[in-house]
Amino acid sequence: MYRLAKTTCLVCMLLMLIPMNASAGIKGKKASRFDWTPVINAIIEVESEGNAKAVDKSGKSCGCMQITPLLVKECNRILDLRKSSKRYSMKDRFSVRKSKEMFLLYQSFYNPKNDMELAIRSWNGGINFTKRGTQKYYRKVMSKMK
Repeated sequence: MYRLAKTTCLVCMLLMLIPMNASAGIKGKKASRFDWTPVINAIIEVESEGNAKAVDKSGKSCGCMQITPLLVKECNRILDLRKSSKRYSMKDRFSVRKSKEMFLLYQSFYNPKNDMELAIRSWNGGINFTKRGTQKYYRKVMSKMK
């Protein structure tokens, strides 16, 4: 009984974290007017020095923004929730334009208030990042923005 209550509580907490007002990926709605260009460019510089063909040592993170298969899957899940027919493939990680689109989609869903620090840290550490675990990355990206 305790385990069921604990699981139910966890599911409820997770559902409360999902923003309901994000609009990227839905036809006919305007995207946020926030300019992510400086953040994206800094992330690209830190992740791959602008190399669209970059692959990390493990072979999992690819492209200019070092996108993982998990992020591609998450972007497709978000698009599905938004009733969009668009989908991303693993090959799209090597496209600078599509990598940027995935970043913007991810931010619109998990960061609807366009918090720059949240964007940088979650790009490195995922949704459940820790400040301590992402501090070095955050500093690197911020230094590239100056």
